[in-house]
Amino acid sequence: MTLSRRHLLLATPALALPATAWARSPDALLGEFGTAADPLVIFERAGQLMVMGQGLSPTVLIPMRGRQYRAGAQGPVLTLGRHAVRLGETLLQRHDFGAEVEATIHRAVRANPEALRAAALAATAPLEATPRRASDLVEIVALDPTIRLDIRYAGSNNFMGIPIYERAAAWLQRPAAEAVVRVQAALKPQGYGLLIHDAYRPWFATWMFWEATPETSHEFVADPAKGSRHNRGCAVDLTLVDLATGKPVTMPGRYDEISARSYGTYIGGTTRQRTLRDLLARHMTAEGFEVLPEEWWHFDYRDWSEYGIGQSTFTQLAETR
Repeated sequence: MTLSRRHLLLATPALALPATAWARSPDALLGEFGTAADPLVIFERAGQLMVMGQGLSPTVLIPMRGRQYRAGAQGPVLTLGRHAVRLGETLLQRHDFGAEVEATIHRAVRANPEALRAAALAATAPLEATPRRASDLVEIVALDPTIRLDIRYAGSNNFMGIPIYERAAAWLQRPAAEAVVRVQAALKPQGYGLLIHDAYRPWFATWMFWEATPETSHEFVADPAKGSRHNRGCAVDLTLVDLATGKPVTMPGRYDEISARSYGTYIGGTTRQRTLRDLLARHMTAEGFEVLPEEWWHFDYRDWSEYGIGQSTFTQLAETR
């Protein structure tokens, strides 16, 4: 059978077998092979090497000889490599589908970034009814300086490949910001902290993202005709930091990755990666946030609909404070 993106998310647990397969296979073998529409996914679950896709439901890989494994007791034989997997007679090349989409966007945006920005700033935001709440954006780190920032859109290390914001800052509506601070406090006894990549986002940036992203990947960006929850100051993009090392943890997919690995229920990667992803989601939802299904890092605060679409740039926000 052909497995859709949804099939790569919630899947039934596999039969428990000894952990020999995972013990004999390095992390480098994990990944996606073949096509984005129906990738073969090699992942780890509870110490076992697993396979899914290309006609296979989640199945334990049983070691045979060398780099050969059998999918379950009677399934096909797979030969695993770092750059490709042979499934029967079919050779499936390794792909980083998110990086491939990002490279396409980078080429398009960098051809004329000034024109894209000018068009975005000249565009008109959608008209809405008067919001029920007045905007009260606050800088998150002003409430808790221990929360770390890595604001990707203040530099070029993002899926657009160019700076979008004039400065690195994270603003949220006050109730949402206070909720993030409570999450930070709850995570600390467990050895983790928060690293924020984005929060309030001016509407012009949402317009730029939509225009630059291929239509086939529009599920990963907000429609500017509706505005985003980032525009309302009620969405935050973040991850976990290991307090012992000071480094961000590894999740099943990268931040802002335009691929199935970004889904909050994606089954690939390792048990530890999925556990950390779920730990972040559990603490955020406990404080009134909801994870965006397509993006494990994106959380919307419960009162987002009560605020209007913001258009102020970071420079303008700083000048009014």
